[in-house]
Amino acid sequence: MISTSSLVPLAQAATPQEVIAAVTKAVSFYHSKAAAHGGYVYRYSADFTLREAEGIPAPDTIWIQPPGTPAVGMAMLDAYEATKDEKCLAAAVEAAHAVTRTQLASGGWDYSGHFDAKNRGMQLYRRDEEGRLIERKKVPQGEGGWHVWKRHQNKNNYSTFDDDVSQAATRLLVRVDHALGGKDAEIREAADFALSSIMATQYPAGGWSANWDTWPSNPPPVAMYPIKPGSYPADWPRKWPKDFTGCYVLNDNTHATLMSTLLLAWQLRGDAKYLDAAKRGGDFLITSQMPDPQPAWAQQYDAEMHPSWSRAFEPSAICGRESQAAMWALLKLAAASGEKKYLEPLPRAIAYLRKSLLPDGRIARYYELQTNKPLYFERGEGGKGFVLTYSDKKASSNYGWKWDSELDALESFRQKISRGEKVVFPRVEHERWSSPPTESDIAMILKEQHADGSWAATDAERGWMRDSSGKKTTPAGGVIYSLDFVQNVKALSTWLKEKR
Repeated sequence: MISTSSLVPLAQAATPQEVIAAVTKAVSFYHSKAAAHGGYVYRYSADFTLREAEGIPAPDTIWIQPPGTPAVGMAMLDAYEATKDEKCLAAAVEAAHAVTRTQLASGGWDYSGHFDAKNRGMQLYRRDEEGRLIERKKVPQGEGGWHVWKRHQNKNNYSTFDDDVSQAATRLLVRVDHALGGKDAEIREAADFALSSIMATQYPAGGWSANWDTWPSNPPPVAMYPIKPGSYPADWPRKWPKDFTGCYVLNDNTHATLMSTLLLAWQLRGDAKYLDAAKRGGDFLITSQMPDPQPAWAQQYDAEMHPSWSRAFEPSAICGRESQAAMWALLKLAAASGEKKYLEPLPRAIAYLRKSLLPDGRIARYYELQTNKPLYFERGEGGKGFVLTYSDKKASSNYGWKWDSELDALESFRQKISRGEKVVFPRVEHERWSSPPTESDIAMILKEQHADGSWAATDAERGWMRDSSGKKTTPAGGVIYSLDFVQNVKALSTWLKEKR
């Protein structure tokens, strides 16, 4: 028996007033200290003399790739929706304007955006730095399709769906436009154009490529991109062919985030064309599901719907991570549309992946076609290049070769949706806080927040940056991460909404 006198008293639960104060203070701090032209990068020294993203960005460069500007802006919008504080909305609107003013003539966004005159002059942005549309006599446009885009002829007009870049930017614009009731013409028009580009770049089968650099005035032709089911090639190269021949991409959840973006647009705007495009995306996932003995999904496919290579460590294979993302996308589409056909691929895929789990219960990123052996890559001789292997003992550290299994959750949600139950989807892939956050999560976030509203990392793993020369340094006061801001503000905002 445990003596009650030995029990440590639980911390007092947070009050809504305390959480509102924490959220608004966090947004005010980040907006006033971290923003450049309304945009953000990945991390900052506590005194804001250092900035980092993928490399060291110039002072007038912002980052679009999450957790950059769109992610920060959407967290600020979450804060506004939870608190109704107009300053949070104003900060989100500024982030949206940073995004509209770095939108390319092709309709999407590159990984970063520039506001200095030299770099802006090198890009085909649609608007100037004040938000005015730029009149151009000619912009790259024509027939869509990977046979055009793989040439990369218009590097100043490069838009990408990789890593949720253009999707996140579009979601921010759609959400802010909705919050403003369509009253900001600049944001409204940019959101319309971005959504049009997503639909215009969609292939007849319903898939998408990872990038494009011309406005597709004509959609990819069905004669070149016929609708075919997923199938195994007669053979596939074990060494990187130094060429990406595929055109349909699921890598890094590209396809899933495109479907989520279209569903969001339909839910907030009520226009059926966005739902129809999301359904075409779902139809692609049904069509591209591989047959037995591996009824899951590849990371990328060629026009014949064969799994294909991408980068030097991304082979023709069945992909565990992207297969789970594909199933979450189908579940969300089935729940939104009410169409049960989008649930039909899941039982076979889940059963196959259960049998394919690694000894530690995780799922391999890659499984060899037909043999189903897990695949890994080691660094080549002298640390150069990559070599395909069946062993994970010396797997290179640049990639996620194993992922947590989400199969139990996928099956649970499939059953609930099949029964017609309403569901609230968890976040795909693990974040620091629970969804929804627990009382202990909220207590920890409040405890870790500094008096100025920031969260700074000072531990050995995260408390360092690189200076302008690329040298590692440990900033006094620690490192402030956009990812931490986004996750903490989202969690606090979710908690507040549930307390209403």
